[in-house]
Amino acid sequence: MSPTAILVGCAELPSGDGDDDAVVPALESLGFSVSWAAWDSSFDFASADAVILRATWDYASRRAEFLSWCESVPSLYNSADVVRWNTDKSYLVELLDAGVAVVPTSLVAPGESARFPSSDFVVKPSVGAGSRGAARFAAGADASAHVSSLHADGHTVLIQPYQSSVDTAGELALVYLGGIYSHAFSKGAMLGSTMDASGLYLSETLAPASPPADAVALAEDVLDAASALLGILRAELLYARVDLVRGADGKPLLLELELTEPSLGFRQTDPAAALRFASAVRQQLA
Repeated sequence: MSPTAILVGCAELPSGDGDDDAVVPALESLGFSVSWAAWDSSFDFASADAVILRATWDYASRRAEFLSWCESVPSLYNSADVVRWNTDKSYLVELLDAGVAVVPTSLVAPGESARFPSSDFVVKPSVGAGSRGAARFAAGADASAHVSSLHADGHTVLIQPYQSSVDTAGELALVYLGGIYSHAFSKGAMLGSTMDASGLYLSETLAPASPPADAVALAEDVLDAASALLGILRAELLYARVDLVRGADGKPLLLELELTEPSLGFRQTDPAAALRFASAVRQQLA
């Protein structure tokens, strides 16, 4: 009997946004029976050999329910423990404390007072997707109202100095499959861009990219540190996307580590990337 692989979306995007279209035939070419299902549907996920999170982009407003569902799925990739850790961006502070070069990040829990950087800065919820709730403020601005609004919704708030390199160079996303580097793509600035018709994420300008050596070195450090914090091997991560920006000194910094439901840029890279993904799925099952 063919192993079954379920790609998981949400009610608004039950078959994803198109980025994973090449993954289906790639998995089928390796003997998988493949279908899509929304995570909160009546599908029997426990019957599948591999349940792969791909477009579950409504989780931010239903995180507790989503995590409960993740924990009910025996063969979830990435695992429920990884998802719980990664869907709260306070992990950035853990990586910072572990010595990783991260965009400076401070956390402000509900009831705490915020201190704002002297330069332009960004305020966003620690639990969120698609840049929803994120806002940029000029140096010297008082963002207390935005912080209070996020606190009122129960969010811990992240405050980070804005990295101006995003305005010209954007972000660099490095994709790892089964813990091994696969490909990279660039992302234009998202703050100020328009919301997709689904209402779940901001539209992005993406393009293929060749990462320089210092970016690859940092991405490797990020994955090693994250794996150590999670108590797992890098190879146990079916997929990972490491989003980097350049700091004021020109050196790369981690902006986000996406281990839950990131777009992996299959439309921005060579066709073999989808086959590498399918091979990594087989590796997980082995």
